[in-house]
Amino acid sequence: MVAHQRKNLGGGLDELRRRITDEGVDELFWYQVPKSKKAPKQVRRALKEKPDLLIVWGGDGMVQRTLDTIAGGKRGGKVPVGIIPAGTANMLASNLGVPDDMAGAVRIAFHGRRHALDLGVLNGEHFAVMAGIGFDGAMIQDADGKLKDRLGKLSYVYTGLRHIDDPAPKARITVDGTPWFSDDATCVLVGNVSMITGGITAFDDAKPDDGWLDVGVATARGAVQWARTMGRMAAGRSADSPFVHMTRARQIDVKLEEPLMYELDGGAREAVKRIRVEVAPAAVKVCVPRQRSDS
Repeated sequence: MVAHQRKNLGGGLDELRRRITDEGVDELFWYQVPKSKKAPKQVRRALKEKPDLLIVWGGDGMVQRTLDTIAGGKRGGKVPVGIIPAGTANMLASNLGVPDDMAGAVRIAFHGRRHALDLGVLNGEHFAVMAGIGFDGAMIQDADGKLKDRLGKLSYVYTGLRHIDDPAPKARITVDGTPWFSDDATCVLVGNVSMITGGITAFDDAKPDDGWLDVGVATARGAVQWARTMGRMAAGRSADSPFVHMTRARQIDVKLEEPLMYELDGGAREAVKRIRVEVAPAAVKVCVPRQRSDS
């Protein structure tokens, strides 16, 4: 068990410990961290115990750092991961059908299906939901920390409004070795799943186990164009927007004329002028709800 001690769900970590014990666990290794950046060290400690199951408690940032550590470790993605979604957005859990209630999430961790998931790899770091540079990265950067703790999901709306008039540098994007886009871009998103913060479907056909990553480029500028873009995403297919370009790829190279912030699964990273994103097929095993066809 690796837990973000500042996150909360239901009766908190005391309830979680009781529910894990009720599952008949004889040997429980328990690690807590004050922030998600501290998770990799504790995950590596946990993996040395050769666990049958690793449970992660926290939000998307905690899950991302856990999966990145597992995928890059000696055992690869062999250790199944159960997610207890105690964060702000919990985008991976939502896309996988893991509920935000304690009992349901614990039940899936112990009795769900162990399903192999792809991960994206951006500049050497794995992500499970999506990566974004430009508008998305700046929004996440501003929402991090105390603002997100105070406003929750609304922090993304608040900070997003502050960046709708940000500059749109020229972007050159190559997909699988072929030039694909060369124009001004306000945001570049690479997704492994379909739904993003707020329940909006950004990538209509994305699946986290198909060996592909979905790519979206937004060219919207100002409040009117962004409103039209977001409205189209909420009401129909994202690709139908005149301010969105979309494709699928296994490798994506993005070159910008000026450095911009980027984010991985809701966690802000430094400003860069170039990113490379690749798919890592079946990189980890995650506990998901059983389907009716499962025996």
